[in-house]
Amino acid sequence: MRNKGVLATAVVVSAALAAGPGVAANLDATSTVDAVTVYPDGATVTRVIALDLPAGESTAIAKDFPIGFDAASLRVEGEAGAKLAIGTVDAKPPRAAPPVNLPEIDSRIEALQDEHANLDGAIAAAQARKKFAERFAEASPAGLGEKGEARPIAEWRNAFAAVAEEIGQADAAIRDAERKQRDIDREIARLQADRAAKPPSRTEVQIELSAATATKATLRVTYAVRNARWVPLYDARLDTSAKDRKPAMELVRRAEIQQATGEDWSDVALSVSTVRTGRGGSAPELRTVIAQYPPPPAPPIAQFGTLADRAPRMRAMEQQAALPAAPEAAKRAEERETAVEIGAYQTAFRLPGRVSIATDDGAKSLRISTTTIAPELIIRSVPVADPTAYLEAGFTQGDDAPLLPGKVSIYRDGMFVGSSRLATAGKDEMVRIGFGADDKVKVERSVIKRNEGSAGLIVTTAKIDERAFKTTVRNAHDFPVKVAIQDQLPVSENEEIVVEMLPATTPPTATNVRERRGVTEWVVDAKPGETKEISFAWRVRWPKDKAIVMQPSG
Repeated sequence: MRNKGVLATAVVVSAALAAGPGVAANLDATSTVDAVTVYPDGATVTRVIALDLPAGESTAIAKDFPIGFDAASLRVEGEAGAKLAIGTVDAKPPRAAPPVNLPEIDSRIEALQDEHANLDGAIAAAQARKKFAERFAEASPAGLGEKGEARPIAEWRNAFAAVAEEIGQADAAIRDAERKQRDIDREIARLQADRAAKPPSRTEVQIELSAATATKATLRVTYAVRNARWVPLYDARLDTSAKDRKPAMELVRRAEIQQATGEDWSDVALSVSTVRTGRGGSAPELRTVIAQYPPPPAPPIAQFGTLADRAPRMRAMEQQAALPAAPEAAKRAEERETAVEIGAYQTAFRLPGRVSIATDDGAKSLRISTTTIAPELIIRSVPVADPTAYLEAGFTQGDDAPLLPGKVSIYRDGMFVGSSRLATAGKDEMVRIGFGADDKVKVERSVIKRNEGSAGLIVTTAKIDERAFKTTVRNAHDFPVKVAIQDQLPVSENEEIVVEMLPATTPPTATNVRERRGVTEWVVDAKPGETKEISFAWRVRWPKDKAIVMQPSG
């Protein structure tokens, strides 16, 4: 029987140890990462173990799996040249253990301690020599002769030089011994650290196997890790083509991958998937909503509180600070495009060839695909907020693989013009990407009328706010353009406040644009050098004894 694995992974294992009849053999195994699928919030890793299995029962023991992977996700599949059964699979971190050369370390520490003590003696001897010379200098007699007579000045100088030389030699000996002691102290500290039991850096995986006959086998071990992710990035390159050709846009999909799993992914088959593994398998359960009077307010809490009050907040801040920050600069890999595998509920992009991504080595950007699009160009402006005219390209998303939300770098006619965000878009949905300011389209908005007063023939019955605007659009290009102008009509949420668009308004092309209440749009075609005018007027009426405010919602 051949047990077929789902993902291929290359792993090398040492030769099996022979075991006596009826005794299970323990096989020391070495695994290597062969395939990785990265999700927006995790990854699935596949390792391969190649074994020479003896007949009967045996246990493969691999001690090179990373710390912290999801043990519940551990799965083993494989294939062999003979009937092979896979039994229990166990994952456990190895126990901290002292080094195997503990006697050698202890002997070296003892020798260094003896050397440190010898240097203490050398320092004491040099200090005694220095002290004797200093006492001699302080207690020197008035004369140096046998009867106290003064000696020639040359003999005094010789005496002074002898004292200075003795003190200098003693100081040099003390400094040299102290430097050696510092080096010894550092070496002892290092050896004592080596002597201590080391925490485990790898997880041990044990796999029970049973083979009908001696055979070669390949096991594929898969597991999930959390400290990995990918985010979509895009390059949008627009060729406006002016009046000679139709515009064209190249949309490049990229995946920015980073991982801090504690294991290097070296020369692996890499895929990225749209599945979000961290969201769970089911929709959330709703709880009962109760309408009731609010409880009385709690007494105010001091801003900083006691140490006990601050402890949970401090722990939360420390945990947040411990999270790895996304690196600012991405390490660029060779750009190769992926093969797309589209399923009913996910899309996976499989990169050709092999890729290496080291743990904690920053983000790596990989090209997924390139699509050439024939967009529709329009100049869009919102002069009530900003009179700048912006070039916008719109297209229908035609790929089966959805566009995921992500940062897009924008290039217009070969020049980088900025960055933006791309929203989620499935197949056949409309996508709009802005390509920066168009300085050859001038937009001006002016107030024609503003009347804030009262209404009523004889008696004032209501207050009104009436306004009128004129927007002028001028096309300085030598080719025609389509321009969309947006403005705001106030919206009332009270039946006493009445809002109406006045007849002087140029008929709008659309109202409540993209389901935003009150947002009104006019789309005009402007020939080269042509100027277009758009009129917009509205009136708000409300009871005279009340006041209103007009401000943006939310």
